[in-house]
Amino acid sequence: MAVEEEGLRVFQSVRIKIGEAKNIPPYPGPNRMRDCFCTVNLDQEEVFRTKIIEKSLCPFYGEDFYCEIPRSFRHLSFYIFDRDVFRRDSSIGKVAVKKEDLQKYHGKDTWFPLQPVSADSEVQGKVHLELRLSEVITDSGAISHKLATRVLECQGLPIINGQCDPYAAVSLLGPSRSDAKKTKVKRKNNNPQFEEVFYFEVTRPLSYTKRQFDVEEEDVDKLALRVDLWNASNLKFGDEFLGGVRVPLRVLGQVGVHDAWYFLQPRENGGRSVKVDELGSLRLNIIYTEDHVFPTEYYTPLRDLLLFSANVEPVSASTAHILGEVCREKQEAAIPLVRLFLHYGKIVPFISTIAQAEVNRTQDPNIIFRGNSLTSKCIDETMKLAGMHYLQDTLKPIIDEICTEHKSCEIDPIKLKESENLDTNRENLRQYVDRIFNVITTSGVRCPTVMCDIFFSLRESAATRFQVDQDVRYTAVSSFIFLRFFAPAILSPNLFHLRPHHSDPATSRTLTLISKTIQTLGSLAKSKSANFKESFMAAFYDFFNEQKYADAVKNFLDLISTSGKWDQKSIETPIMLKEGFMIKRAQGRNRFGMKNFKKRWFRLTNHEFTYHKTKGEGALCSIPIENILAVERLEEESFKMKNMFQVIQPERALYIQANNCVEARDWIDILTKVSQCNRKRLSTYHPSAYLNGHWLCCKLSADTAPGCTPCTGLPANIQLDVDGDRETEKIYSLFNTYMTKLIKMQEACGSKSVYDGPEEEEYSSFVIDDPQETYKTLKLIVSAVQTLEQQHTKYKREKFRNTKIGSQEHPIGDKSFQCYIRQQSESSTYSI
Repeated sequence: MAVEEEGLRVFQSVRIKIGEAKNIPPYPGPNRMRDCFCTVNLDQEEVFRTKIIEKSLCPFYGEDFYCEIPRSFRHLSFYIFDRDVFRRDSSIGKVAVKKEDLQKYHGKDTWFPLQPVSADSEVQGKVHLELRLSEVITDSGAISHKLATRVLECQGLPIINGQCDPYAAVSLLGPSRSDAKKTKVKRKNNNPQFEEVFYFEVTRPLSYTKRQFDVEEEDVDKLALRVDLWNASNLKFGDEFLGGVRVPLRVLGQVGVHDAWYFLQPRENGGRSVKVDELGSLRLNIIYTEDHVFPTEYYTPLRDLLLFSANVEPVSASTAHILGEVCREKQEAAIPLVRLFLHYGKIVPFISTIAQAEVNRTQDPNIIFRGNSLTSKCIDETMKLAGMHYLQDTLKPIIDEICTEHKSCEIDPIKLKESENLDTNRENLRQYVDRIFNVITTSGVRCPTVMCDIFFSLRESAATRFQVDQDVRYTAVSSFIFLRFFAPAILSPNLFHLRPHHSDPATSRTLTLISKTIQTLGSLAKSKSANFKESFMAAFYDFFNEQKYADAVKNFLDLISTSGKWDQKSIETPIMLKEGFMIKRAQGRNRFGMKNFKKRWFRLTNHEFTYHKTKGEGALCSIPIENILAVERLEEESFKMKNMFQVIQPERALYIQANNCVEARDWIDILTKVSQCNRKRLSTYHPSAYLNGHWLCCKLSADTAPGCTPCTGLPANIQLDVDGDRETEKIYSLFNTYMTKLIKMQEACGSKSVYDGPEEEEYSSFVIDDPQETYKTLKLIVSAVQTLEQQHTKYKREKFRNTKIGSQEHPIGDKSFQCYIRQQSESSTYSI
């Protein structure tokens, strides 16, 4: 979700690799081992958790997580928990990275020491305060001063054990003061409106005679206002600290008035004194990006250069190819390039051109497309994006079955357990391989058209280049569809959204053995047994050493590498797109029915949206996709609940609460995508619920009244949900990051074309087929990037000038923003 800022949109995203933890303190009991899992949190809101690693003090997770961040946050936090079957899971330690510090660790594997988890330090949210100092004349005629403290409201307080019952405690602190007052408790509300005023008498020295308040006369450095937020608890261990602020009275200045928002802070010295190395450490790789996207016209010069890449001769002199040359990793360039070219319908000519150039540089047909080149990374990314539904349809049912049945498939005699039989295991594995092989080789008709068109160009390029090798037309395609698409999806189904989490060790081993066999079956290698280092795998492969398997692979590869011979057929069997527990509001079909909230298992396919009492049971309600008229967020005020959305049908709206903000966004996105072609989609909707005989948003009493707010606009390419301007902004950022390499590449072109001297070693990493053409393109790239950099610098300078610290958008205590503003003010003096 983008945040609008005066014509500019801001996007946040994070990609995390959760590696491993080490030296976790042992369990105090005789067992000493722990069953640990790790969670990812935006402040205190959990958005992801890993699988549980059993009986380990050095658990390896190896899980990746990516999400678009739909709201502001202060900390990206990671908690290590010890699972307790009988009681509540206990937290062992945490890593909390401040938003302003994320760039320090960008893209680096980093070991973070685990810190103690303390209620006094887990803080989020902000508070709005107004302070006013006024003179009053007492009955005796003496002048005293009263401090009026108004606690207006809070936003974004954490939800603890499913709810938040906050109140504020207000104290005036000084050498001889401890005045304390409290607001009323606001039940079940993490955005409470207090609107309460408290008065404190501010004493003055007896010698004081001036009528005008002068901050210099009062020892204000020793007077401060303290506002603490608490969660009222009925539990025996007392109320829970939510955060606080300390406001020195010197902020009142000469005018005696102060009105500002504050970020809540941890309690001073709240954490227990624990040695860092006592809790162990966690290895993470964090990539946080914040894209500031201008209106589309700003990107025209760079975008035109990129989209023209397929027409540049040689293609190595094109803008897109140069991006791949200067980036540290090819994938860094491939991700935004593929999304941009897909968005504008130019992915096939681009990949065809760079693939042709790579084939021409390849001398051995046996290693064709085997390296981590820009071509292979771009095709990988295209398959991930365009082929996701294809994977779901082809592999998900059988993968689900394997993960549920837990059949033993270990065929390594050394790893075999005493209770297992080698022949039985081998037969279990053979059946699984046979079934997966069959579903893959009979799925060609459903392969997405864009993938077929790319495979067609790969086949033609390889067959033309290596005319003697009759199999190269197959291996060029199989190296992608089997080696880099189906085999990895079988090996790690969670990375391809086929399973929610990593499989257990036994199932993971089964999937590894299946993946190895499928990979070899699809490779059409001359000597199959040579593909296996293990003798037991070579022996197992004898089951499949029949011509019918090779023929099936060739027929499948022929089908998916034939371009334009058939239309993509509609898939008859439903594809499961997403499922999981959420909370729904009963729709109250009966006149006197209770409209309460219940936890239900939701399931979305490309045919219907259903919910069930629990997973595996029959549907309690089924909504055909064609009956979904709109999917929109629901304002929190409706039921005082966060992360709610509504699925609008002809007769009523279904109100649903997701587990967190990321889940809510995912459900809204996928429901919107799957229903976007419905003919009767609404253009307006009600952002609030219909309660007590009227719509809360527009106050109309008819439950059939048309919506009062325009529906959220659908993306230009709903299937891929690509924002072309955002992808161009990402590419600009990459070019800007690697500007020194661009300059080096220019020098390399000059060295070759002007002086025709020997190639220097520092330039040898660049592919430069035509120095003059490459130099021309580089000059255009640098010019376009510098123009965009000037626009960014201008925007940052104006933002710095117009920023009001203490506003709702930028509360006092927002170190992330203050750090950002300071950096921009320092860089604003730099001129390109």
